[in-house]
Formats: sequence, C-alpha cells, structure tokens
Amino acid sequence: MHAAHRPSLPPTLDKAFDKAFDKRSTMHPTHVLFSGETPPPVLPVVDHYAGSEKQIRKALSLQGEMGPVFDITCDCEDGARAGAEAEHALLCADLINATENRFGRVAARIHDITHPHWRADLDILVGHAGDRLPFVTLPKARSHTDVVEQIAELRRLEAHYAIRRPIPVHVLIETHGALRDVWAIAGLDAVESLDFGIMDFVSAHRGAIPSGAMKSPGQFQHPLLVRAKCDITAAALGSGAVPTHNVCTELKDIERVLTDARRACQEFGFLRMWSIHPNQIAPILEAMRPQFEEVNDAMALLGAAQDQGWGPMQYRDQLHDRASYRYYWHLLQRAHATGMALSTETVDRFFA
Repeated sequence: MHAAHRPSLPPTLDKAFDKAFDKRSTMHPTHVLFSGETPPPVLPVVDHYAGSEKQIRKALSLQGEMGPVFDITCDCEDGARAGAEAEHALLCADLINATENRFGRVAARIHDITHPHWRADLDILVGHAGDRLPFVTLPKARSHTDVVEQIAELRRLEAHYAIRRPIPVHVLIETHGALRDVWAIAGLDAVESLDFGIMDFVSAHRGAIPSGAMKSPGQFQHPLLVRAKCDITAAALGSGAVPTHNVCTELKDIERVLTDARRACQEFGFLRMWSIHPNQIAPILEAMRPQFEEVNDAMALLGAAQDQGWGPMQYRDQLHDRASYRYYWHLLQRAHATGMALSTETVDRFFA
C-alpha cells in the first residue's frame, strides 16, 4: 500500500494494522489462485518495433508520455545495414541504456541463427545493456533445437557479464519447423512470448498461400493461417507464455488496425500485438482492453473474494469460485497493463 493511502492510526493499533495488511498481502491472487503452476507473465499488450535511431527515439518520447503501456523493440535484424551490424547493435544498446528509457521496457531483436552476426548481436546487447534488457526476440527459428542453442548462448553471456537475472526470450514462429515444434518451444523456461511472423510464414509456403492472405480479411480466413494462429495461441497459453499477434500492414487506416487487433484478441486468443508505426499503438491498446463493465465486475468480485479468503461466494446471484476468480484476475491484469483507470482500493489491494 502506498504511504499516502495508509490511514493514520494510534500507536496501539499500528502493529495490528501491519499484521492485517501482511495477511492480506499473502492472500494476493498470484499466491493463492495458481497452486502448482506459474502464472503467465503480464506484458504490455503492444510490442512496438523500431529500426532506426530516429524511430527508436520517437518511440521513447511517446512511451514517456503514455507510460509503460507498450514495449519498444529495437530491430537489430531488419534495422541494420549490411556490414554495419555491430554498429547498429551498439546503437541499440546505447538507447536501451539511455535516460529516456524511463520504464525499462526497451528490448531488441537479434539476427536469426543462420546469420553470421547473431552471436555478436547477443554479445553486444548483453555486454552493454544486459541488466536493462526486458527480453530478446529470436527470429526465424527452424526448430526447437535452434531456440535451445540461442538460449544457451544467451545464458553463457549472462554468466560472463555477471547479469543478475535470466533474460526472457520471445520467439518468432514463422517457419514450418518452428510451427511443428511450437509446443516444445513454448515449454522452454526462458520463453516468455510466442510471436507470429505472418509474412515470412506465408513466403515459406512458396506461393501456396496467396499474398492477399498477409492482410485482412484473408489472414483470419485462410485455413493454413487460421491453423497456425490457433496452434500458436494454444501452445503459448498452455505453457504459461504470451501469444503475440503479427503486424497489421495498414499504417493510415486506424479502423483497420483496431479491427485486426480486436479479431486477434477476441477470436484467436492473442494477448499482445506488434506495432510498426506510432499510429498503430493507440488502436491496438483500445482493442486489447477488456470491456468496462467486466472490469467493474472484476474489481468488486475480487475484492470481496479476497476479503473472505478466496472461498466460493455468490455475486449477482451467480456462484463463483477459484476458476472464475482466475478469469477475472487475468482480465484485471490486462486492464491495468493497458492503462485503464482502476479504483484506488483495487490498486492498493492488487498492484501497489
């Protein structure tokens, strides 16, 4: 609880208050609703990609205004000129360390495992900015084995540079082999997110999927893409990782971005989506936010459930237990991550 919200108590009641508050803290949803399993990570619902210094600095400025409701990923793969890979990786590391990175939510994508510079990318990023890296994205994995090899190198560099905690990885699923191994990849301890790379995935089919399926409505209708998206979300959600949807290539039609993000979330279960232009961030946030009425229900229900020790209870003439509490807890976390206004009591109870 923030000090400003703590009531002023006589000295004789001060210890009693501390004891009661400590008890409520141990009754937090993350402690009591996930017995025997690890709760999935809570990530900002937008992963904004930027390749050049100008684009990254613009994104940092916008993040400073909006808050940590979106991540920034510095692109060392497509953003680097041929022959200037080391220079670009060092630029990204400097920007990750910059004072403008107020929230520690600036990551990087390295080159794929077939590129001769991927190890150097990791060495530069971990060596110069490892303590501030929220995650590293691994593109174009061809198999579970590829991901294991790159994670092993990441762990070796963390030990070499005395990084204080293991850096999570986000894995792009954009090849036939990665989709085949998607459950094995999702089950790796380091994997925090599975990201769908639709353009490379369509290209890998050598013309069997028409180019129109890279955008809407085809991306949500073509059977091979529907299968891929469902497999990715099922593997991610079943393994405690976050499924992240592919980009929308429309940069000016905000309604299209909003519709794509909403379909990705509501029809396919994606909890996060890539952005490739600042104009896309706000509509993705809007689409990924829970409904206002459900958030109100979540605040009231979870507060009452916590007060009575998370046992079964009635709310609006319906029976609720830990299964529904878990649903509303995930929903409330998403509301908080997207910047929705929550009551002071809810923030004090669950997010202080």
